[in-house]
Amino acid sequence: MTTLKYITYLFVLLLHQNTYAQWIKQNVATDASFRAIHAISKKVVWIGGSKGTFIKTTDGGKNWQVKQVPEAEKLDFRDVHAFDENTAILMSAGEAEQGHAKIYRTEDGGNTWNIVYQTSEKGIFFDGIDFWDKQNGIAFSDPINGHFFIIKTKDGGKTWLPINLENIPSNQEGEAAFAASGTSLIVSGKNNVYICTGGASNARIFKSINQGENWEVINTSMPAGKTNGLFGLRFWDNLHGIAVGGDYLEINKAIPNVLITNDGGKTWLDAPQTNPAGLKEGVAIYKKKILIAVGPSGTSFSKDFGKSWKAIDTSPFHAISIFGNSIWAVGGKGSIAKLDTSFFGK
Repeated sequence: MTTLKYITYLFVLLLHQNTYAQWIKQNVATDASFRAIHAISKKVVWIGGSKGTFIKTTDGGKNWQVKQVPEAEKLDFRDVHAFDENTAILMSAGEAEQGHAKIYRTEDGGNTWNIVYQTSEKGIFFDGIDFWDKQNGIAFSDPINGHFFIIKTKDGGKTWLPINLENIPSNQEGEAAFAASGTSLIVSGKNNVYICTGGASNARIFKSINQGENWEVINTSMPAGKTNGLFGLRFWDNLHGIAVGGDYLEINKAIPNVLITNDGGKTWLDAPQTNPAGLKEGVAIYKKKILIAVGPSGTSFSKDFGKSWKAIDTSPFHAISIFGNSIWAVGGKGSIAKLDTSFFGK
C-alpha cells in the first residue's frame, strides 16, 4: 500500500470511527424495539418497548432494569411518561379490538402495574400521551367517527375521560397520526397541546389552548400520504416550536421534513431539510439552543433553530429525550444510546 493510499485509508477509518463514536451504546440485555423514552433527571430514565417491555435506570445508565409488564407480552408500549423513579405511565399502541389499547400506571418503580384505561372500541389506536403537570395529562388515538379520540386525566393518570368529539375538528380522509416516537402529541406551557398528522394529502397540526377541551386545526405545506407526513413535535417556549417527519417506507428519501413556528403554532413555515435527509421521528432541544432530530435515517442537529442542519451520524433511532446534559435515544432491536455531548464543543 502506498503512503498516500495508507494515509487516505487511515483518514477514512478515523472518520468512520468518529462518526459512530458520538452515540455511546448502552449494554442492555433485550432485543425489544423502543419508541418511548422519558429522562426525568440526570439519573432516572424510563423506556417503553415491544413485547410488553419497560426499562429503567436510576443511576444514569450504569445499570439498567429490564422487565416485562405481567400479561402484556403482546403489547407495544409506544409512549411513556414518568413523574419520578417510582411513578410512571405506559401507553400501548395497537388495535383496540385486539386488546392492545391500554394505559398502565405504576407507583412502585414498576414492580406492579395497574390498567388505568382500556377499550375495545373498533378503530382506536393510541398514538401519544403527555402531561402538563403531575395531575393533568392527555392522550389520543387515531380517528373514530371522523375525529381524533382524545382522553384526559386530572388525577395523575389514575382515571381518564374522553373529550367531546364535537369539540375536535374533523379529520381529512386517510388522516391519522404516527405512533413513532411518543411526540406526535406534545404539551407546551400550562395549557397548550399540539397533534401532528400525516396520511392525507398534506400534513396538519391540531392545536388546543385550554388543555384539549377545544381544538382548531392548522394546514401546512408539508406533503403527506399514507406513509408520510409529520411524526414529531417539540416546543422550547410558548411561541417557538418545530415539527419533523418524512416517509417511513422510504426512510432516506430527501423530501421536506421540517416545519418551524414562531407564533405559538398559528402558522408553520417550511425549513431546510435535515442532514442527513430522510425520515425524522423525534426532536428535542439541548441547553435551550441546539435542536437534535433523530430517525431511521440518522441524527441531525441545528444551532440556529432549524435554519440549517449538520449531521451527527447515521445511527438509526426512533425517539429522543433530554434532561440537562444527558441526551438519550432509543431504536429497534434493543438499541439504547447516550450522546457524547463533547461533540458540540463548549
